Amino acid sequence: MKKITLFFILPAMLFAQEKATTVTPKQSGKYDTNKFSQMYDLLATPNMFRNAAGAPGPAYYQQQADYKIDIELDDKNAKLSGSETVTYYNNSPDNLDYLWVQLDQNQAAKDSESPLAESERITQTFPASGFADKFLKKDLDRGFNIEYVKDVKGALMTYTINHTMMRIDLASPLKPGTSISFSVKWWYNINDYQKEGGRSGYELFEKEGNKIYVIAQFYPRMAVYNDVEGWQNMQFWGSGEFAVPFGNFDVNITVPADHVMEATGELMNRSEVFTPAQVKRYELAQKTFDKPVVIVTQAEAEAAEKGFSDKKKTWKFSAKNVRDFGIATSRKFILDAMAVQLSNSTTMAVSIYPKEANPLWGETSTVTVAHTLKSYSSHTFDYPYPKAVSVSAEDQGMEYPMICWNFGRPDENGVTSEQIKNGMMGVVIHEVGHNFFPMIVNSDERQWTWMDEGLNSFMEFMAEQELGTNFPSRRGPAKNIVPYMSGDQNFLEPIMSNSETIIQFGNNAYGKPATGLNILRETIMGRELFDYAFKVYANRWKFKHPTPEDFFRTMEDASAVDLDWFFRGWFYSTDFVDIGIKEVKQYYVSETATKELKDAKVRKGRFGLDKGPFVYLVAENNAELKPNQKKALKIEDVKLLSDYVSTLTAEEKGSLKSPKYFYEVEFNKPGGMIMPILVEITYEDGTIENFKYPAQIWRKNNESAKKVYATEKAIKKIQIDPKLETADIDVTNNTWPKGEVKSKFD
Repeated sequence: MKKITLFFILPAMLFAQEKATTVTPKQSGKYDTNKFSQMYDLLATPNMFRNAAGAPGPAYYQQQADYKIDIELDDKNAKLSGSETVTYYNNSPDNLDYLWVQLDQNQAAKDSESPLAESERITQTFPASGFADKFLKKDLDRGFNIEYVKDVKGALMTYTINHTMMRIDLASPLKPGTSISFSVKWWYNINDYQKEGGRSGYELFEKEGNKIYVIAQFYPRMAVYNDVEGWQNMQFWGSGEFAVPFGNFDVNITVPADHVMEATGELMNRSEVFTPAQVKRYELAQKTFDKPVVIVTQAEAEAAEKGFSDKKKTWKFSAKNVRDFGIATSRKFILDAMAVQLSNSTTMAVSIYPKEANPLWGETSTVTVAHTLKSYSSHTFDYPYPKAVSVSAEDQGMEYPMICWNFGRPDENGVTSEQIKNGMMGVVIHEVGHNFFPMIVNSDERQWTWMDEGLNSFMEFMAEQELGTNFPSRRGPAKNIVPYMSGDQNFLEPIMSNSETIIQFGNNAYGKPATGLNILRETIMGRELFDYAFKVYANRWKFKHPTPEDFFRTMEDASAVDLDWFFRGWFYSTDFVDIGIKEVKQYYVSETATKELKDAKVRKGRFGLDKGPFVYLVAENNAELKPNQKKALKIEDVKLLSDYVSTLTAEEKGSLKSPKYFYEVEFNKPGGMIMPILVEITYEDGTIENFKYPAQIWRKNNESAKKVYATEKAIKKIQIDPKLETADIDVTNNTWPKGEVKSKFD
């Protein structure tokens, strides 16, 4: 019997299985593509060096490099010569067989590979000087000329130069907890940065033959060695800036005797390089908090720039716990300074500039430096260095510890447009602000430009707005990034891209991160939670080397706000924001069920079917809804509601709302980027009400979300993101009823 039964059942089973497969094929499995998934697939695994909270772990370490440097400037030949002794401390748990030293100046060497890595095309129109510079003049070698590398005993060490990196081979491994000292002698030709480009060099004043020198990357510098990637010895191609360890610097700088100078660190021999009157003025500046004190006057600078002294003078600077060193020197310099009171310390704001920068610089630069230090300190930590110097260097904007170069000068008649003034103030805030990111919170600029430029541009935006002058900030407001984010995807990269691979560098590395942080602060997290978390990040990683993971994790850890969806979309993709209103339906209350409602199964919680009686909400477009039923709700007109209310106590009745109109609004999301929905409703009487729905409203449906509004007044208009807070690239779908959209011309 069993055999016979199986004989007949089996074909039936096979037939049924075949038929089922044909009619409803089994779908293949799918990966988790939910945009709210945690970023375990993108972030480095926490470990003893960097923990899961985004803080340094118990095994965190960082190396140290101390420098004793002597340099001399040959003003007539625009040449810099120097020698240095480096003491390098191995605080890592690893044996080091060799050291990597950065030779960034080699990016401008005659045999540099940087120009070879750039695509070229013919430019058909040239000024004569431009044509001559490009095609007729021989390239002058601006790279390092290394004369020797020696150990502490004076013996020559073996080294290999690879473009902008030099490997020094060690006779025996440098063990953990030990240090090594070596010396290097070098020289190079200083570039005219206005003609040849570069982050440092000289500016030539042709009529008088004077130069302003802004000197950086002028010495062989130790590369970073850390737990993330060992040696950071990625070549310097020009865009990715610098990854350098902290250390102490003692630098002696010999220049013509008529020069005035500022540099990283404290000046150790002020009485030797300034006149007694200038020393007294500086002492006064140290006690003056309300306005700058002029220390080297314009008259003194004008007298010096006519001299071209053949004598020399050595300026001695000492800097503790800095990652780099910068110098500005010229016989043209005017110098002013003022004291700045922070919450728990005092520092100096300083400016140094030629007469061509006045009156703008004398009136504006130092007070802007002071404002920047106060603003940034309030959001992070008190500025820890003894001074911050702003240097007038036209066509420049570059930063180093305690000193930076900034563009912006009046015209030949001393007249400054608002555009020039605002541009100058913006660059001063930005470059001075770099003291915090990355000079103190020392991220890897060679790899992640956004970690210094993006964070700093965000801080710049806050400082500009805190001026209280309605400052026209370029980067930070969400609406300003829309043209970039709505652009051709072929020319967009995620923020998390290496510096050298970015096409639209300013928008990607400065503008988009700054905008994202502003949206986090103002729209997603709120200022209180954001400011606290951001300050935690700054204090956890000041004088240390953070990674992107450390930032992402800290912002969540200190706020209890899940931000993986935001960082995944804003930083790791080129998704854009586009949220619209797909449909608005109005409903009216009825005690009579339409056919559609009669056919529907109405459930009451988890206890099965509820057989009524019911109060119904009927869609306005339903054919069964009579014209006289399309009216505002009055509870007493609906018997079921009236009967229910009659059972309530007086206190319960007093707490009831009185909705008269009912709407269902469906929002859609044509853009890939998740964002909260910000809704502004305007009622018929002109009053306005705002609603904010968190980003999690999209967590179960990435394309559509609905909200119901029971209102006392009829709705006249619904608008999404009325204040342009979310960088929505298409506002034509943001309103109901759909309004007329102004053209770009309008």
